[in-house]
Amino acid sequence: MKFLDLAKVYIRSGGGGGGCVSFRREKYIEYGGPDGGDGGRGGDVVAEAVDGLNTLIDFRYQQHFFAKNGVPGMGAQRTGADGDTIVLRVPVGTEILDEDQETVIADITEVGQRVVLAKGGNGGFGNLHFKSATNQAPRRANPGLPGVERTIWLRLKLIADAGLLGMPNAGKSTFLAASSNARPKIADYPFTTLHPNLGVVGIDNAEFVMADIPGLIAGASEGRGIGDRFLGHVERCSVLLHLVDGTSETIAEDYQTIITELEAYGGELAFKPRVTALNKIDALDEEERAAAKAELEQAVGARVMMLSGVSREGLPQVLRAVRSEIEEDRLRLKNADVEPETWKP
Repeated sequence: MKFLDLAKVYIRSGGGGGGCVSFRREKYIEYGGPDGGDGGRGGDVVAEAVDGLNTLIDFRYQQHFFAKNGVPGMGAQRTGADGDTIVLRVPVGTEILDEDQETVIADITEVGQRVVLAKGGNGGFGNLHFKSATNQAPRRANPGLPGVERTIWLRLKLIADAGLLGMPNAGKSTFLAASSNARPKIADYPFTTLHPNLGVVGIDNAEFVMADIPGLIAGASEGRGIGDRFLGHVERCSVLLHLVDGTSETIAEDYQTIITELEAYGGELAFKPRVTALNKIDALDEEERAAAKAELEQAVGARVMMLSGVSREGLPQVLRAVRSEIEEDRLRLKNADVEPETWKP
């Protein structure tokens, strides 16, 4: 299945049915009076998060979603039928944006969550509704309200606990394959990963979801390489695992390039907890490892871990550090949701 994380959709809710002007015409009823029914309500356009989807590819082949109009009212006090609701089935983690691609209409983060994107128009009143003591034979009925037509954007942000960052060929896909059940494409050329990959990582009888996104290069925020649009998939992560290629001749520059792109992307991504690890140490001897680690620690200003996705050396220690950051983030969120107790005398 092809991965698609951005789609433009045109929606329109149904218009309400018009009210009916009708009078009773029975043979033996002298004063029949009005009996026009109300029009039916137009159908809504709703977005619903469903399980089992991880891409917006369905919206590549269908972009127009128009709900049915309500049925007009009829005589004998019959109300018109309501229009059917149109449901857009989207994966969990989908953001719904207005036409400007900036205004967030809704953020769907749970399975079964429903959001009304366009409300159907109400049906018009029939002449029975306007009957009164001073107007016993009204010849008036209201038309139904029109539906809402709008253009929206669907943007998918994968929901993962940890996100992988690094330059192209930093070993992110190899690390994901070694630590999880994912099987991403691995090759010895840049930009092997062209779309995000998810994997379930298990360590010490605990599991978490890790996302691998295409590598970043200098100027990604300006559109160079694949750009930085895939950074949205790690916005929801609790921790970022920054892998630096230990065989690179510019270790400090590679690290700073990623940090610069995170800051240029904006939002809270640059301030998320990070675990920095020196990768591919299986290709280095002891002296080269020590020199590379010292250079990276000087650039980071904090502790740097060492690992190899190929030989799995240092892999459990890095996964434990990532899991620890995830648990701390969950604890912070849990404490933030608990309202402080108010003092009572």
